[in-house]
Amino acid sequence: MASLAQQFTGLRCPPLSSSRFSVKPKQTQKVGAFASPIVSAVAVSNAQTKDRLELKKMFEDAYERCRTAPMEGVAFTVEDFQNALEKYDFDSELGTKVKGTVFCTDGNGALVDITAKSSAYLPVQEASIHKIKHVEEVGIVPGLREEFMIIGENEADDSLILSLRSIQYELAWERCRQLQAEDVVVKGKVVGANKGGVVALVEGLRGFVPFSQISSKSTAEELLDKELPLKFVEVDEEQSRLVFSNRKAMADSQAQLGIGSVVLGTVQSLKPYGAFIDIGGINGLLHVSQISHDRVSDIATVLQPGDTLKVMILSHDRERGRVSLSTKKLEPTPGDMIRNPTLVFEKAEEMAQTFRQRIAQAEAMARADMLRFQPESGLTLSSDGILGPLASDLPAEGLDLSDVPEAEEV
Repeated sequence: MASLAQQFTGLRCPPLSSSRFSVKPKQTQKVGAFASPIVSAVAVSNAQTKDRLELKKMFEDAYERCRTAPMEGVAFTVEDFQNALEKYDFDSELGTKVKGTVFCTDGNGALVDITAKSSAYLPVQEASIHKIKHVEEVGIVPGLREEFMIIGENEADDSLILSLRSIQYELAWERCRQLQAEDVVVKGKVVGANKGGVVALVEGLRGFVPFSQISSKSTAEELLDKELPLKFVEVDEEQSRLVFSNRKAMADSQAQLGIGSVVLGTVQSLKPYGAFIDIGGINGLLHVSQISHDRVSDIATVLQPGDTLKVMILSHDRERGRVSLSTKKLEPTPGDMIRNPTLVFEKAEEMAQTFRQRIAQAEAMARADMLRFQPESGLTLSSDGILGPLASDLPAEGLDLSDVPEAEEV
């Protein structure tokens, strides 16, 4: 190429005579004008060759570095990459539990970020074990981080469907098994009924209470929306069977009711002959004659439905499930229940203790009367109501029965 340029550059035209063809010398300019682009092309070609060589050298160096030291100068190590995979990779199979953060809510549910390829969705019906209209009713708001269960996949956009309700059901069954093992009394709200009994809600689960296991003679309609004390009879998650007994719960509660005990109650209803008081799931009757030492002509002037008060157990018929109550026995002075019921409730335990002591003393007197007809017993009753010995092997001061436990009707 260079020799060709030299050939063109070396051309020379001989001088012409001054004739009408004297314009011929312009040909020299044409030759010169043609020689200049050729020289430029040679220079550009040399520059491109140099660039190519430098680029080739750069790629060769890069290849050598990749072959001999691939991570040289790279801060993100292989271990970092593996940790990142463990952090963001998760099992998306149905039933898997994943952590997620709520970032958006609407009337149908909530969008949850679970670091998957797409967002996951929590439908409102899967947000709680209880029926709700909006997820925010149960505290599901943007920013909440919680554990969810994967229950499905939306084929339209490959997003996952989540549930909190499924997890809460698992916890509710576990709680019921624990309560059954501890044999405790729980409260259940009646939410439905059928021919065989009523349906009660406990720990968010619906359980069955057969009519044969309800202590009262109330109808299903009368029990609807009321709370019943219940005990667990059967807890079977696999068969979804949850059975309760109101009778067993009532028997436990009634066993703790001793004559002279003071309990807290709520006025349920008023009748001309007295007031029915709810004392922990048991209905007791506060007869009009047992409200105060003073005559009460109109119960409504002393009590109103919903009032909370302290009452004392007068009698308890376990077979019939009847409990008789009294506030009259708790009055420090006659008529206090009408004039100052607050004072009656403040002094209730003190007055009940006095009542129990009188009962114990009366029983001791009755036993002493029986012993008078049995002199071989070796005991006698002093003027203070204390049983004392006739023999010298008993304390001279006798046996004090003032601390005898309260008596219960059988």
